[in-house]
Amino acid sequence: MQPKSSKYRKSHRGRRKGVSTRGSNVDFGEYGLKSLGRGWLSAKQLEAARRAIANTTSRGGKVWLRVFPQKPITSRGPGVRMGGGKGDVSGYVAVITPGRIIFEIAGIDQELAKVAFRKASAKLPFKTTMVERH
Repeated sequence: MQPKSSKYRKSHRGRRKGVSTRGSNVDFGEYGLKSLGRGWLSAKQLEAARRAIANTTSRGGKVWLRVFPQKPITSRGPGVRMGGGKGDVSGYVAVITPGRIIFEIAGIDQELAKVAFRKASAKLPFKTTMVERH
């Protein structure tokens, strides 16, 4: 996953402080996977977690992705010396802070949702918990 277009090709790293106030409630589905930690969620990790949920639920129910990797990450090639400027874009990440809902799911029972989110959580670089809609 990557954005179709962006205003700037490369971005600063930024700081991952604070907690999520936007995107912290289950708005679409019945159950949500909420982040307890902070970090960068790469497009590959997001896709792996999504596929784990789809396989566990046998593609039943409906799944919503609440985050999108739109921050470009650069890297320099191996063996490149210091200087020479910023590296080329190597991938995209989503910035995740505590409290952010990453996935939502509806149309399946609670036990299956719990198993699916546990498998998806194993693919993510921070701790998560399952929450229900109020």
